[in-house]
Amino acid sequence: MKAAVIREYGGPGVLHLEDVPDPEIGSSEILIRVAAAGVNSIDASERAGHTRGWHPTFPAILGWDVAGKVVSVGSDATEFAPGDNVFAWGYHTYAQLCRVAAAVVAKVPAEIDLETAAALPLVGTTGSQLISVASGLAGGQTVLVSGAVGGVGRSAVFTAKDRGATVIAAVLKRQLDLAAALGADQVVALDDDDALRALPLVDIVANTVRGETADKLLTKVKPGGTFASVTGAPASAQQHPSVRVVAFISKQSAKTLQYVAEAVRSRKLSIPIGHTLPLKDAAKGHSLVEGGGAGKVLLLP
Repeated sequence: MKAAVIREYGGPGVLHLEDVPDPEIGSSEILIRVAAAGVNSIDASERAGHTRGWHPTFPAILGWDVAGKVVSVGSDATEFAPGDNVFAWGYHTYAQLCRVAAAVVAKVPAEIDLETAAALPLVGTTGSQLISVASGLAGGQTVLVSGAVGGVGRSAVFTAKDRGATVIAAVLKRQLDLAAALGADQVVALDDDDALRALPLVDIVANTVRGETADKLLTKVKPGGTFASVTGAPASAQQHPSVRVVAFISKQSAKTLQYVAEAVRSRKLSIPIGHTLPLKDAAKGHSLVEGGGAGKVLLLP
């Protein structure tokens, strides 16, 4: 099969299309013919050697998002059959074929095309679990979601609203028009200090940003409230002992994928796709993601 491979750390240019052996599946795995693989910022970090706690073994195939058709199933993966349309947060997805543990795979609803499904796994899972797992949200609380127009932020806004929260979408000034369509109860500009100062304290901040902005948002949490973050704890966390700070890492979950897909099917959630590129242009995909503001980037084998 063809795959986008790296043989060393570096910039986008270290990604090259190569011939590699087809994956062999185990009894609890399925083999997917990839229709589309999403490009995430974690892929670029992995390519550059900036991830902590794990490192690829060279030659390495990157990629975490996948959607496609089942080619074959292991003897224990009885809930799937060849021809099923599926999607997953897997690994090594920049390829024509990808093997994934059946336990973390979900079927794609008939109303959703495979490219749409490929945009969902990592950002949908992370944003949804930021609310459902990390935040401790109780119905009726107020949640501020930072970076709300990003894929993770959009998923967090939807999940918080779905669970009965009052939601404030926090974005940059230039994103205010985009944020108005998210279904949040209020929109605030993160780069407007006066607007942030005027904002009342909230029960929960669901955070997707870093640096000084994250530190500012930490001051907007009520005593006893929660600052749940996918970017780690802010530098000033120890200065706010009355706030529960949760540095959250999401986990693969077929149940969460089904929840997010249903939201997309019912048009309550949308993850905009900015670019679709052939797999051979994986380097360009990484450059777009690192440049920011590109919408979801998909690679099509």
